Amino acid sequence: MSKYKIADHDLVISRDKKYVLRVKDLAEKDKPREKMISRGAGELSSAELLAIILNTGDKKEGVLELSSRLLKEYGEKAIISQSNPEKLSKELNVPIVKACQIVACFELGRRFFLKKPHGSVTIRTAKQAFEHLKEMGSLGKENFRGLYLNSRYQLVHDEVISVGSLTSSLVHPREVFKPAFEYSAVAVIIAHNHPSGSLKVTSADLEVTANLAEAGRVLGIDVLDHLIIAGSKFISVPLK
Repeated sequence: MSKYKIADHDLVISRDKKYVLRVKDLAEKDKPREKMISRGAGELSSAELLAIILNTGDKKEGVLELSSRLLKEYGEKAIISQSNPEKLSKELNVPIVKACQIVACFELGRRFFLKKPHGSVTIRTAKQAFEHLKEMGSLGKENFRGLYLNSRYQLVHDEVISVGSLTSSLVHPREVFKPAFEYSAVAVIIAHNHPSGSLKVTSADLEVTANLAEAGRVLGIDVLDHLIIAGSKFISVPLK
């Protein structure tokens, strides 16, 4: 019985030798960073995402070759669960600095995933919404964020919609309600922070709130609240 044999698709065959495809060989639009910027992270392979984390290869391997080898030799599930950089460095023959980068990346992902178990968070009041969003009070830039709820008031998605000064042109209803359809939400709570520390409602706050509330009524998605967060305090923008 013949054995399985998997071809190595990372190799380009030349006339006299095998040449490993490197980032510099790729068209500009196909390089991992440029591809992420233009197409989004979801379009990248696991090897390309890991290559962005590692940033560079070493003297023996380019970063794409290194990333592909690590995933093939160790396995995606195994490398995600490995928390010992010294063991990873030894087993995969990579510099300890690269091993630390890999372990730190997946440890950060685990912490964020475990910190916000969507579906177990129920939000029925402005205070509960603020408790979920209160870290926004310490941000140095203005962030506009949406909390998307199902019919049982359970959080199904949390998204940073935009970063920058709040204007009706920056916060377009399309960007606010798109996640609601993607995650089958029936309601949204919007919030933004005032880095200045002021809780004063501005004319831009009122305009954005009115526009989004009207769009929500047309789409059948309730805008339940619009919180302004400053430091450790918050207020709700009046909904009309």
